[in-house]
Amino acid sequence: MTGSERASPTISVALGTHNGAVFLTEQLESILAQSRPVDEIVISDDASTDGTLELAKRVIAARGAGGPAPALVALSNPTALGVTANFERALRAASGDLVVLCDQDDIWHVDRIAIAVEHFLERPELDLVHADARLVDGDGAPLGSTLFETLYVSDTELAAERDGRAFEVLMRRNVVTGATTMLTARLVARAQPFPDSWVHDEWLAMIAAIGGGVVAVERPLIDYRQHGGNQIGAESLGIAGKLGRLRTPRTARNARLLARAGDLAQRMRTIQPRPSDERLAAVSEKLAHERVRHAYPAARLRRIPPVLREVRTGRYRRFGLGVQDVVRDLVQPV
Repeated sequence: MTGSERASPTISVALGTHNGAVFLTEQLESILAQSRPVDEIVISDDASTDGTLELAKRVIAARGAGGPAPALVALSNPTALGVTANFERALRAASGDLVVLCDQDDIWHVDRIAIAVEHFLERPELDLVHADARLVDGDGAPLGSTLFETLYVSDTELAAERDGRAFEVLMRRNVVTGATTMLTARLVARAQPFPDSWVHDEWLAMIAAIGGGVVAVERPLIDYRQHGGNQIGAESLGIAGKLGRLRTPRTARNARLLARAGDLAQRMRTIQPRPSDERLAAVSEKLAHERVRHAYPAARLRRIPPVLREVRTGRYRRFGLGVQDVVRDLVQPV
């Protein structure tokens, strides 16, 4: 951000909707009640059939009748684009110095914007701030856990983000949830176009980690609603769930991981400012790792020698979940 932007950055909300009328009023009211007001709400509606966009216009217009209201940019997709492309459209239309990703069914805590902005004012080089969230059910009742707890975000991972090493964390796994993020306009420009192989929030987090950096707010700033109809939600796996993953066919997942690594390696060649040689090398190694995993034989016994060779490279530990991924690659069916 420039000096004037740091002093008083403008804030846009990028809200992706699809048949979200049930919960949207409560979400919009929580946005309008922020202690640090937002300047603009950009809604990109993905072919809703339940009057979502019309409802949003009414809620925001009603606020305007009682005093200042944020500017509204309303976009409508006649044909559904899908989550990532819909959010990309909203982000392209946002004019703020800082942009907040917003789901249609959550509830923001009143200081969500103010706390995130403070992090950018303290560290202007940052590109993305994300936060923990309180998990609630469809009625807004707390479920007794937080997003970071559900995702098993460790103290080590949080410390790495604080120390400017988010890139190392994100090369192993994603810990950033879009509904909790605020990011810079410059990140939006650098990240476009979004590759089809990545979900929008994971891609933005990775590009931010390569650039100005990522940091976590280690307290809930939103209520993250889990109601069974989420397009993307939080998933907590107990022992039974983890064992179930071992019975899940591996082919589609490993093809997706390879495609993601390939798209990231391709973007690294053109992204500006140029990433460090160390990070370029790490992305190349990540791609090599996923190529090896994708090529494992279908027969489990035949996988053992190549998996053990890959273990010796250390890449399972650097670019994944270590032993967990080794076991998956050894036992999952094709």
